[in-house]
Amino acid sequence: MIDSRTAPYAALVLRLALGILFLAHAGLKIFVFTPAGTAGFFASLGLPGWFAYVTILWELAGAVALILGIWPRLAAITVIPILLGAIFTVHGAAGFFFNNPNGGWEFPAFWIVGLIVLALTGDGALALRPTFGRK
Repeated sequence: MIDSRTAPYAALVLRLALGILFLAHAGLKIFVFTPAGTAGFFASLGLPGWFAYVTILWELAGAVALILGIWPRLAAITVIPILLGAIFTVHGAAGFFFNNPNGGWEFPAFWIVGLIVLALTGDGALALRPTFGRK
């Protein structure tokens, strides 16, 4: 049984946590690895270097949309490809557990599950712009 009184607040907490994770992940690429360094890493994986800049912007836009509640269900679905890309290009070869050298795919996969749960649960309380057709 779902408690309809508290479920919107549970979705809010999940939405904020997921958004903050994306904000931190983009921040890592901007402030620690630097955008140029991230582009170099992408190139070392055989991806176009410019794709790093697209990824950083995508992470930032997704983070802001999730945190502020701007079409959060849609935002949750649209950031999943970033994590799938991380699994298939970096973390998948490292095995399952995230504490393996180069990090496994455990954490990104769990992150994807959280995004799917949010998309299925709803926008959550205090969403500034609820997903289309929702009130």
